[in-house]
Amino acid sequence: QVQLVESGGGLVQAGGSLRLSCAASGRTFSSYDMGWFRQAPGKEREFVGTINWLGGGTYYADSMKGRFTISRDDAKNTVYLQMNSLKPEDTAVYYCAAGTRRNRWLRTRNDYDYWGQGTQVTVSS
Repeated sequence: QVQLVESGGGLVQAGGSLRLSCAASGRTFSSYDMGWFRQAPGKEREFVGTINWLGGGTYYADSMKGRFTISRDDAKNTVYLQMNSLKPEDTAVYYCAAGTRRNRWLRTRNDYDYWGQGTQVTVSS
């Protein structure tokens, strides 16, 4: 049974940083891409970025480039989302997801098969 567990969320002041973790278990993820999404209150779930588990290549939403970085640790079966220069508008529940790799980047909710429960990030001004 696939399980994705996010951690690392919390309250941070504007300009600060957080690193979210997504611990994956239940199968081999070498044929998967791992994505990060976020959802603010009253808004649609928004794509943040994704990483190819095998090769480590990454792709980000244009609005996330420069401040957010996705990485993975094969030994720990964990994917990370490093968030820098945080702004109040980054406040949201952040989710990780796993989707079968295709010949394109996975950028929509429907591309992903498995989801974590989410972790809350709150950025105060």
